[in-house]
Amino acid sequence: MTGSTTNFNLLLILVTDLTRHKLRVLLFIAVIASALAVILGTHHNRQQNIALEQLMRDKDQLDIEWRNLVLEQRALTEHNRIEAMVKKELDMHRPGVNDEVVVRIK
Repeated sequence: MTGSTTNFNLLLILVTDLTRHKLRVLLFIAVIASALAVILGTHHNRQQNIALEQLMRDKDQLDIEWRNLVLEQRALTEHNRIEAMVKKELDMHRPGVNDEVVVRIK
C-alpha cells in the first residue's frame, strides 16, 4: 500500500506545481504549438515545391511537344509537298494557256 500512496502523492505534487506556475505552463504549451506550426508549415512548403517542380516539368514537356507539332505543321503545309501530292495522287496538273477559260460577269 505504500507504493500506491507514493504515486498518488507524486501526482498531487505535479498537479499543484502546474497550477502554481500557470504562466510557465502556458508558455510551454505556446512553444510546443509554435514548433508544431513550424513543422507543418515546412511540410506544406515542401509539398508545394514538389508540385511546382512537377508542373514545371509538365510545362517543359508540353512546350517541346508544341514545337514539334509546329514543325510538323510547317512541313505538311509546304507548297512544294502539296503540289507533288496533288500531281501524284490526284493526277492533277496546272492548266496550260490553252486550257484556261476566262469568265466575264456582266
